[in-house]
Amino acid sequence: MAKGSAKPRPRKSLMNLEPPPRTRRPESLTSREQEILELIWAGFKNKEIGSRLKISVKTVEAHRANMMKKMRVSNTAQLLKTAIQGGSLRIR
Repeated sequence: MAKGSAKPRPRKSLMNLEPPPRTRRPESLTSREQEILELIWAGFKNKEIGSRLKISVKTVEAHRANMMKKMRVSNTAQLLKTAIQGGSLRIR
């Protein structure tokens, strides 16, 4: 193929481009996340939650991280506060 034989493609203006639509993460917690949230509220540590639910500490940590992402918080205190305000956690 010769250098000059390719047809130039028309350029699209970057001003008219839009980002792809974002898919929102589900805001509701799974039943397992809800169960772990209630155990966190009750004061259990990750290791205790893992033993009680017969899952590894890493799995508990993964569930906690997923909850924090869904609720857009960065620590456990904010997680519990947001859960109470959002109705995911009821104070008894």
